[in-house]
Amino acid sequence: MFGIGVPELIVILVIVLIIFGAGKLPEIGGAIGKSIKNFKKSVRESDENETAPDSKKIDEKK
Repeated sequence: MFGIGVPELIVILVIVLIIFGAGKLPEIGGAIGKSIKNFKKSVRESDENETAPDSKKIDEKK
């Protein structure tokens, strides 16, 4: 995974823990999770809009 191993991940987690503190980590994790969820939802809605037939075009053909 991009050349990042276990030791590098541990160092990154320790630095994040030092910067934000143990109390903020659940809030940060929740915010990141909500962001990912909203991004996936918007992509899914975008795909549905592109694949659905346009009702105006169907009405114009009649």
